[in-house]
Amino acid sequence: MELSPVCTEECVIKSDRGHRKSKVSRDVEIDIEVLYKAVPQLAKVFRITDKIGEGTFSSVYLGEAQMRDGRREMFALKHLIPTSHPTRIAAELQCLTVAGGRENVMGVMYCFRKEDHVVIVMPYMEHQAIVDIIGSLSFEEVRLYIYHLLKALRHIHQFGIIHRDIKPNNFLYNRNTKMYALVDFGLAQGTADTQIELLKDLTGLRKVPRPVFGERNLNSCTPAPSTTKQAAIKTELVKPGRTEDPVSRRYSSASRGPLPVRTQSSSQKPQRSVHQSLTCNCHLTDRVCNICMSRKQQVAPRAGTPGFRAPEVLTKCPNQGTAIDVWSAGVILLSLLSGRYPFFKASDDLIALTQIMTIRGSRETIQAAKTFGKAVLCSRELPRQDLRTLCETLRGRRPSPDDEVTPLTEGSKDSPATLHHKIQGDSPTHRPTEGTFKKHKDGAGETPRPLSNRTRLQAHQDRSGCTKTSTHPAKQTSETDCMVQDDERGWDKVPDEAYDLLDRLLDLNPATRITAAQALQHPLFKDL
Repeated sequence: MELSPVCTEECVIKSDRGHRKSKVSRDVEIDIEVLYKAVPQLAKVFRITDKIGEGTFSSVYLGEAQMRDGRREMFALKHLIPTSHPTRIAAELQCLTVAGGRENVMGVMYCFRKEDHVVIVMPYMEHQAIVDIIGSLSFEEVRLYIYHLLKALRHIHQFGIIHRDIKPNNFLYNRNTKMYALVDFGLAQGTADTQIELLKDLTGLRKVPRPVFGERNLNSCTPAPSTTKQAAIKTELVKPGRTEDPVSRRYSSASRGPLPVRTQSSSQKPQRSVHQSLTCNCHLTDRVCNICMSRKQQVAPRAGTPGFRAPEVLTKCPNQGTAIDVWSAGVILLSLLSGRYPFFKASDDLIALTQIMTIRGSRETIQAAKTFGKAVLCSRELPRQDLRTLCETLRGRRPSPDDEVTPLTEGSKDSPATLHHKIQGDSPTHRPTEGTFKKHKDGAGETPRPLSNRTRLQAHQDRSGCTKTSTHPAKQTSETDCMVQDDERGWDKVPDEAYDLLDRLLDLNPATRITAAQALQHPLFKDL
């Protein structure tokens, strides 16, 4: 496919201003002009008309180009932030070129570069945001959506690619044409047998990373020569007497409250390691002792979007594989079946783990954590929820028993807010406290209390505008109409296979969690 130069940079900027004046804001116009100046060659090919996406590491623009045969075609232009590492940029490009363009995975058409500015050009696919249509989706649409997402995951996993950021915003869906596309490999990593060579550098699978773009490799560095004194500091052990006495003295009274944690400045000596024979004295309590605080932090990948991270990511398990993408797909299916998006929304990893316990059970979470070398403690037992009951209750299709599940709301006496999450080899610096779980209101971008079955079916508006339940006589007709609409969309006949697949996607143990390839063979998709 060949592009034809449309005009000069000055011509594009001037004509584009007039075309967009009534459609885009002045801020977007400025961003487009800055992009033209940063990568001048874009102006010779594309007429950039809008900014259609913005994230932490990139911005996406809509551009129009004239093809050699005279056709005009739309493209998505992804401008990566200049601080992105060359290896990371090249790895994303390699993922798109090797695995993209088929099996519901977005491909790459062109790439432009000027100094540290890189623009990846991809086909533009018109799509609808899940948050805008979740209230009107039929069950069949949900089934097809998950099927095609799993097809994309199976495809990239065959290449040894871990996407690490599976969420609805990264799986584009055109409701009219039934087209799907997995995008954004900016956080991707490789498995041990990955076929993407550059992912080996990012994942640490290659001992000597290769230079990218002909530039000096910034990943390789020569450690400074360590003196005998510095080496002695690293191996010096903390004397038991000096460590145990402050612990027993400072925590002798619970009424004194938590003490401030001392942090090291750049001029201070490296933190001493703790003698292995020292015994932690905060086991099964709601606090973290100095011995635990002085343990070396464990480093593990945790990239991804809050609410979609798997338990092994939240607990900093060092061995993470393609199963983390499957968990994220399970969270998406949970949102679609319950009609609530986003389903999980937590301020930190510990709260996120607690929310998972509320759905999957604390005992099951603790047992699963043991399988990948982590210890998780919970101050009270949380029962495992029946997924069909949970989803149908949140959809308003069945009343909820008052004692079925404890709501995670602010000030709730039954809230598992004293969760003490101790990770072996890790040193948590904070933990959930009473009242941490805030009430979430219904609406775009917020979680409408998805973790509580004790909602008493209070009146609320879903995204289709239907009043789910109400005790007010004037709203009885609206409630009935909404139920009829749900029945027409197939929500009265959701098969057990859907919840069985959901249960297997949300398996807490990554070793036994269903794979994308196995999920495609599930009875839910027998006719596909």
